Amino acid sequence: MKTMFLLAAIFLSTAFSACALSRGTDEPMRSYVLEMDARGEPRASDESRPSNLPSLLVSLPQPAPGYESPRMAYEQVPYELRYFATSQWVDSPARMLAPLITNALESSAEWGAVIQLPSVLRGDYRLDLSQVALVQEFTQQPSRIRLALRAQLVTVFDPHVIGTRSFEFHETAPSEDAYGGVQAAQKVVGKLLVELQHWLPGCLQTAKSSHC
Repeated sequence: MKTMFLLAAIFLSTAFSACALSRGTDEPMRSYVLEMDARGEPRASDESRPSNLPSLLVSLPQPAPGYESPRMAYEQVPYELRYFATSQWVDSPARMLAPLITNALESSAEWGAVIQLPSVLRGDYRLDLSQVALVQEFTQQPSRIRLALRAQLVTVFDPHVIGTRSFEFHETAPSEDAYGGVQAAQKVVGKLLVELQHWLPGCLQTAKSSHC
């Protein structure tokens, strides 16, 4: 009995030590941001925009369950979310995407104005974004970042849906750690911004004939 008790105590002590080590209690917390590539296309000036271009409202993107906080998510097995102990985003991925999307759409010159909600200004169309998920997947080697969300374009004055699309992008991480995921995340965000710039004008062009 004493031997069994001793073995159990050793096991619990070892497990506790391993858990503490994996949490990195002695490591400082590192916080990361999502940023738009400064090498992108220059912003179109207001003087160069036609006066009859429609205006677009951009709603605050809504996170998918499990992605509401700045915690940096990863998966080692499918469907099980875990979070890095000493690495995090400065804000939730959904909230960090909001200004990036607004700035990218402003630079496309397809809109007379792009307005981040909430705002007292009124627009012609509204872009709603939901189910935002950003996760590093270690279910394969090398690991990769997955960014997924759902976009919906609706009219404002006579509300109806013009187009709905689910987006999903992947990018291989350059290293098997949280910072590798951060680097890959910058690239998948760039892919999303480019796709939104192409998809939204296409919706407007096909709205009268079909659902985009």
